[in-house]
Amino acid sequence: MSNGPLPSQLCLLSELPSKAVHSKVRFLSCVSSYSTASGILALEHHQPMDTHRVFALVNVDLILESLKAEQTRPGQWVNLIGYITSISPLADESSGHRVTNVHVQALLLWSVGPLDLERYEKSVKSLEAGRISALARSTSLSDTLLQP
Repeated sequence: MSNGPLPSQLCLLSELPSKAVHSKVRFLSCVSSYSTASGILALEHHQPMDTHRVFALVNVDLILESLKAEQTRPGQWVNLIGYITSISPLADESSGHRVTNVHVQALLLWSVGPLDLERYEKSVKSLEAGRISALARSTSLSDTLLQP
């Protein structure tokens, strides 16, 4: 049993609402705005056919000293590791889309270099599918072992 910190779960921003509050996550997203007054960085990553829009509202108070100006510019792509602090589903009646704000406490944030976004999305989805498949096999094996 390790006493070290838990590893983060790599996921797409659109998957954040399915994670539990207090989960440690890592995701890539695009800066949409930054409020210096509140220390909140708004991040988004809309996939083409999304009818459910997800925004990460990131509290950057813990990383202010290392945060660079370019990492808060709208349009800048960033990687983020942090803890989900709350999840707030909303309805955007004007567009008919569902909207979810996921509040995250940032632990680490860094700029993204050259990026093939489509390849990144496919890779993360593939990793998630592999985790689900492994979990299903593990559960199936456990069920088999526990049968009388």
